Amino acid sequence: MNHYIELLRTNVTLLRLSIIQLICYFGAWFSHMAIYTLLINLDAPIWALSAAAAFTFLPSMLLAPFSGAIIDKVNTKKFMLFLTAIEIVTVFWLMFITSLDALWMLLGLIFIRMGTGSIYFQTEMSLLPKILSDKELKIANEIHSIIWSTSYALGMAASGFYIHYFGTTSAFIADMILYGVGFYLLLGLDIPSLVSKNTLHVRALIWSGFIYIKENPKIMHLIFLHASIGFTAYDALIALLADHEYKHLLSIALVMGFINASRAFSQVLGQFVLSRYINQNSLFYLFIAQGVSIILWGILQYDFYLSFVGIFLCGLFTTTLWSYTYTLLQYETDAEFYGRVIAYNDMVFMGVCTLVSFAIGALFEWGMPLWMITCMLGFAFIVIGFYWKWIQKVIK
Repeated sequence: MNHYIELLRTNVTLLRLSIIQLICYFGAWFSHMAIYTLLINLDAPIWALSAAAAFTFLPSMLLAPFSGAIIDKVNTKKFMLFLTAIEIVTVFWLMFITSLDALWMLLGLIFIRMGTGSIYFQTEMSLLPKILSDKELKIANEIHSIIWSTSYALGMAASGFYIHYFGTTSAFIADMILYGVGFYLLLGLDIPSLVSKNTLHVRALIWSGFIYIKENPKIMHLIFLHASIGFTAYDALIALLADHEYKHLLSIALVMGFINASRAFSQVLGQFVLSRYINQNSLFYLFIAQGVSIILWGILQYDFYLSFVGIFLCGLFTTTLWSYTYTLLQYETDAEFYGRVIAYNDMVFMGVCTLVSFAIGALFEWGMPLWMITCMLGFAFIVIGFYWKWIQKVIK
């Protein structure tokens, strides 16, 4: 804990960026919960719920080849302000979705919102290696995971109650206000630009990025390894559980809020507890533990309250796996390729999240029970654990 506080105290830029992250991530969950609640209240079909989840991740996959090159070519601060402004505008238009007739407009707004959000994230994660040492970078990634999980826990819990009592439109307004605060804080921040001295055209930058990854197979495998964390993209699964398994117990918003908040609370706790133990050798065991905990959650889903044991265990390992695999990738990447590699990494990661979101909806429509789908996700992590063992032995 002390090393996190010390780094934030000595690095004002990281401290301000972290505060902005906490505020904006917290606000984002209000819109996130409001979208699913709105769709369920409008009796949206299962494919619409899966599509909404997939459109959360799809933009990063499609835009990554271009965004990575752009990040290396533009003024960083102005670009981050521009992206934040777009997010505020898209949330404003979400307030006017009142029927399924506007479903495609809703999906389009989700696409734009999440596309700009993912590019902002890629820009920030490309910036960190420029302002931090290798040791500080690992700590900063852990701080980011803690912030994400904390805002997730608080945001999901608060938004569940907020939407239950005040409705979805009010939740969108709350998100806009919080992002406006983040925009204001970003205005006063002094950060270095990622503009590369390389004068290559954007198309040439994109191509050179692919060549760089191809010539460095370890980077390619680390991208796939990090992408495996996308199997924890439970958004569609939790929405279906709330709508088809537990809605007789509590309102849909409260069910989703409780499940996501419990999972996120354990993610914060897990990062604090496991940070000192994570290394290249223990990484295998964390993947196995993640898989076993997800399988346990699936087995316990028949009882809403008992399932929280599995949900809690699921979260303990997720953020540590995310931050450490991200750090391994950053260590292996040369400075001039940060923007592109981070963007391509997001492309593969979000591709897995998109595939998982569509697969959950499709498998459920084909008759597979949700507990079995959950167990399949857990088994995937066990396979990935052995994939990491193979990387250690074969790839140098």
